[in-house]
Amino acid sequence: MTQTPIAPPSPDDIVLEDDDLTQRLDRQADAILAEGEARSFGYTPSVRQAVREDAGLIREKVSGRLHRAQEGIQDHPIKTTLYALGIGVIIGMLMRR
Repeated sequence: MTQTPIAPPSPDDIVLEDDDLTQRLDRQADAILAEGEARSFGYTPSVRQAVREDAGLIREKVSGRLHRAQEGIQDHPIKTTLYALGIGVIIGMLMRR
């Protein structure tokens, strides 16, 4: 995969000195893509099973984000209270119109 450049590399070019690193990164990227492809296009026994799997993935993501939100609220209670107050004021102004 090593190609001889036509012109010498300029300072703006990204030149990797370690070909082993490049090859390892290529293999890792291929493995990640293959895993995602297998998950996306793999055989599922039924639509119901596919929906259950997707719902499980969504549940995991939502619970992680909920946990982060709870930590943020506990770490900065005044800041989040002021944000909530501001959003409430904006919603109240829009509903009064």
